[in-house]
Amino acid sequence: MKESPAPAKMKHELGLLDGTMLVAGSMIGSGIFIVSADITRFVGSAGWLIAAWLITGFMTLTAAVSYGELSAMFPKAGGQYVYLKEAYNKFVAFLYGWSFFAVIQTGTIAAVGVAFSKFTAYLIPAVSEDNILWSLKYGTDATGADKLFNISAAQLVSIVVILLLTYINTKGVKNGKIIQTTFTLAKLLSLFGLIGFGFLAFKGEIWDANWTNAWDMHALAKDGTTTSYTISAALGALAIAMVGSIFSSDAWNNVTFIAGEMKNPQRNVGLSLFFGTLIVTFIYVAANFMYTAVLPLQEIATAEKDRVAVAASQVIFGNVGTYVIAIMIMVSTFGC
Repeated sequence: MKESPAPAKMKHELGLLDGTMLVAGSMIGSGIFIVSADITRFVGSAGWLIAAWLITGFMTLTAAVSYGELSAMFPKAGGQYVYLKEAYNKFVAFLYGWSFFAVIQTGTIAAVGVAFSKFTAYLIPAVSEDNILWSLKYGTDATGADKLFNISAAQLVSIVVILLLTYINTKGVKNGKIIQTTFTLAKLLSLFGLIGFGFLAFKGEIWDANWTNAWDMHALAKDGTTTSYTISAALGALAIAMVGSIFSSDAWNNVTFIAGEMKNPQRNVGLSLFFGTLIVTFIYVAANFMYTAVLPLQEIATAEKDRVAVAASQVIFGNVGTYVIAIMIMVSTFGC
């Protein structure tokens, strides 16, 4: 009787640098360019804006260290699925696995694809959401008007990018790591560049105004009016404000899903998590210090469509600032 073949083993081809780039690249998307506006509207001061990012960074680093311990205990592919199976049972892990596949990761990939196409439209207006390529009638509303299912050029771009990256990743881990490392380095360097040029454009009067009464928390409306908080309301406002910073710091755990393809996973997965989250936390905090150095708080809170980075870039680079940020977000989302 023939013996059954031995199960295939994953190749250990990813090193510490690859893992760190995956962590940082997964975390940095479009959030850092926009969410500071919403945070500022809730906290109303420079000090609490920075505090929101610092608290988020501390939480992320703590979680990353915890996952590092788990990855050392269970150094195989699967990430949170494996941890839930070991901690509880296969059924809990099964539910998580299918939720992750059908909703969590699918929705995240779709959102990143949409962000990529939206900012591509800044450079190529023909691929905007307004350019409808196909319309399919599926009924009429109460007024007799046609109900249409539209496919826009932006949606097509999103689909093509998702399919392209999926294809590249199916060709093997080497191709995937080249794309991930290249685009992560590009986004890190571009963010460091934006922050550096931002501090070169430092405006003392704006900085002083922003950091006067820096710990006076209040709601800051788009029309410039302010609303003071009670202590309990202030804690609630800070918690709500941090939704944006936590969203921007998510996805750091993706490296645990490929632990089985890491060299020396007991060591490198944990270090990748720590270094990746530390680098991104530093960039996020530095970027927000830069925002307060070039933009009044009111302008941060009322930036058009919450695009704080665009407003800052226009101060730094002039009219080309919009295109600079559009390219940066395209790079960030493509390598996310």
